[in-house]
Amino acid sequence: MEMEGTGEEQSIIRTFEDLDVWKVCRDLRTQIATIVRTFPKEEQYRLRDQLIRASRSVTANLAAGYGRFHYAENNQFARQARGFLYEIIDHLTVAQEEKLISDETFTLVCEGVLRAVLVVNGFFDIYQRQERHHAINV
Repeated sequence: MEMEGTGEEQSIIRTFEDLDVWKVCRDLRTQIATIVRTFPKEEQYRLRDQLIRASRSVTANLAAGYGRFHYAENNQFARQARGFLYEIIDHLTVAQEEKLISDETFTLVCEGVLRAVLVVNGFFDIYQRQERHHAINV
């Protein structure tokens, strides 16, 4: 079992669904799923699909990385998740430019994406420290 957090905030991690990073990204995925429902029908298999796939790939990569046995593998999946977050920003930029979402929605969702990037970066940093600690103690 792994621990997440520091001090009194520590909680036991039994599954990837217990990870704060996964929860933050799941909330973002849900928000994006709601927004794309407003897109016109002709965007169903274009921008709408791309946003849904990218947002699902973030949480899927975090889950897949959690299931790996080695820190380096987990780090690689965290990097993939971070890449998909930046892909989401690009797709949101297209949606804003094509007037599919308002400037306010764009700003709000991009802030959420950047918040998720920070959380993924923190998650990545934790695993890098654990990997270094493990290498020193072996």
